[in-house]
Amino acid sequence: MKYDLLHIQGKPYVLVPLHDYRDMVTSGKNKGLPDDILDALTAREESPVKILRKHHGLTQKDLAARAGISRPYLTEIETGKKDGSIRAMKSLAEVLGVGVGMLA
Repeated sequence: MKYDLLHIQGKPYVLVPLHDYRDMVTSGKNKGLPDDILDALTAREESPVKILRKHHGLTQKDLAARAGISRPYLTEIETGKKDGSIRAMKSLAEVLGVGVGMLA
C-alpha cells in the first residue's frame, strides 16, 4: 500500500484511508463492531464509553450497575471530567465487550 506523507508545522504525518487505519487499530475482540461505530470511535468526537454504551442500547444507570461503578462516576468518565481508574475502565471494557485500549 502507498500512503501520502504530509508535513504540518514541520512534523511528518502519514495520510491513511480510514478503512486501512481501522484495520490497523482494531484488535480481534473489537472486529465485530459495525463500521459506523468504529468510525465514531476513530473520530473521537464523543467519549468511546458513551459511543459504545449507546451502541449496546444501555442507559448510564444500566452500564454503571453492570460495571460496578456509580452513575455519577460514569457521567464524569463520559464527559471527560475524570479519566476513570484502571479497575473501572477494565470493568467497563468487559461489559461493553471491547479491549481496554478501545476506551483510552
